[in-house]
Amino acid sequence: MSRRKRVLFLCVANSSRSQMAEALLRHLDSEHFEAVSAGTAPTQVDPRTREALEHLGVSTAGLVSKSIEQVTGEPFDYVITLCDKSALECLSLPGAGEYIAWNFADPATSPQPDAYRRTLQEIHERLRMFVLITSKPASAIAQSASLSPVELFKCLADETRARIALLVSLEQELCVCELTAALDQVQPKISRHLALLRSCGLLEDRRNGQWVYYRLHPQLPAWVTDMLKTTLANNVEWLRQDVQRLWQMRDRPGRKPACD
Repeated sequence: MSRRKRVLFLCVANSSRSQMAEALLRHLDSEHFEAVSAGTAPTQVDPRTREALEHLGVSTAGLVSKSIEQVTGEPFDYVITLCDKSALECLSLPGAGEYIAWNFADPATSPQPDAYRRTLQEIHERLRMFVLITSKPASAIAQSASLSPVELFKCLADETRARIALLVSLEQELCVCELTAALDQVQPKISRHLALLRSCGLLEDRRNGQWVYYRLHPQLPAWVTDMLKTTLANNVEWLRQDVQRLWQMRDRPGRKPACD
């Protein structure tokens, strides 16, 4: 088993943000990372920090405020500061590897009642990306991302193609005639857009008799399908007329299972 990467999270008081990061990284991937936190002027762990972590189901066992002097000299692969002030005050630590500067607003100064939970969620999202980037070789990440964000958003930049992608996501698969009826456009135009969606890897087609059906490519990354589902769920009104035209279409072609 390979050595765990050691990560030091630094903040000023070591009472909230750095404590959240320490607990979250242990929760996300204790197999590959060892998390430690410290402060340039430590106080004590804020009870609201513990409450936010426990609400998310993250253990707070072992969380105590520590001074940066207590960890000076220890080897760390990454030193991550959680606020601008700690980044400015943090001197180079002997044995430290890569320095990363993040900045999250101090929840203690926010008037919002859910400030600690919001900050925790922001740190959680950043750490998920950190784990992904640092725990996988670059080649493995590239292989898992068969469709890049640039390619996807270029492909969906046209309104008709965006509507096609959402309709296919809703209905699971559609043929050209169904999309022609739903979008009230001529068949050659729909076919051109389908060809582009297929060439960028978003859709794949299958023939069943005289009909060709289009569906989301089964090997799409999860983030793509999740994005389409979220967009669909939050833009019902934008797609309402298209869906109504589709559902009111007479003589929609029958289907056989894709495995036939």
